[in-house]
Amino acid sequence: QLQLVESGGGLVQPGGSLRLSCAASGLTLDYYTIGWFRQAPGKEREGVSCLRDSDGVTYYADSVKGRFTISSDNAKNTVYLQMNSLKPEDTAVYYCAVYRLPLFRLCVQGGSPLSSWGQGTQVTVSS
Repeated sequence: QLQLVESGGGLVQPGGSLRLSCAASGLTLDYYTIGWFRQAPGKEREGVSCLRDSDGVTYYADSVKGRFTISSDNAKNTVYLQMNSLKPEDTAVYYCAVYRLPLFRLCVQGGSPLSSWGQGTQVTVSS
């Protein structure tokens, strides 16, 4: 069974940092494309970052470029999203998703992933 579990969210002040984790079971992440998405109340789901770990290709939304970094730990079968210089507009529920390795473009475009959407992890940036 394919399962993704997000964790690491919380309440932080503007300018603070968080590291989100996406732990996978049922597949080996280094053979897939992985994406992070977020959804704020009343807004559509928004693509944040994608990683094709086989060759290190990454994508970042303009809104997070230079502040967020996606990475993976193959030994732990986990993908991370390091978030620095957080802003109130980063407040959202963050989700991870998996795509078949050749479908990096599908991740960037926010298409339907191989995985089902989980419960995500809440990130709140407020003073």
